[in-house]
Amino acid sequence: MAVSNKQKFILFVCIENAGRSQMADAFAAREGLTSMSAGTNPGPNIYPTVIGAMREKGLDISKNKPKLLTPEMIDRAQLVVTMGCAVEQLCPRPMLAQLQKKLVDWEIEDPKGKSISDVRKIRDAIENKVKQLAMA
Repeated sequence: MAVSNKQKFILFVCIENAGRSQMADAFAAREGLTSMSAGTNPGPNIYPTVIGAMREKGLDISKNKPKLLTPEMIDRAQLVVTMGCAVEQLCPRPMLAQLQKKLVDWEIEDPKGKSISDVRKIRDAIENKVKQLAMA
């Protein structure tokens, strides 16, 4: 019997864990999914435009802190979703692929330094992908 995504532990990964993966984790919680987010090179804080864009959706991630991706997180996850790694050296894909986890890359643009209008588009794309994940 297959395990549904609602029963799986999902790990959302990006480089700084300050934008995309934080949004995905918040939307996943709203959908009743069990998840966590982390980054390969965590930034100091969540991007302010991301916090603002998520508030518009009724989600407050202002108290979240970027977290470093650990082997324990990877071991726990049944599904690992990378957000699209622009910098090949920092991309977690090779490390995660070696562990033979179910790995999906959403190829989402990084919101870092983007206008609120652009961040809203990124946010909405992530929200739609998380909803699809929740229905699977």
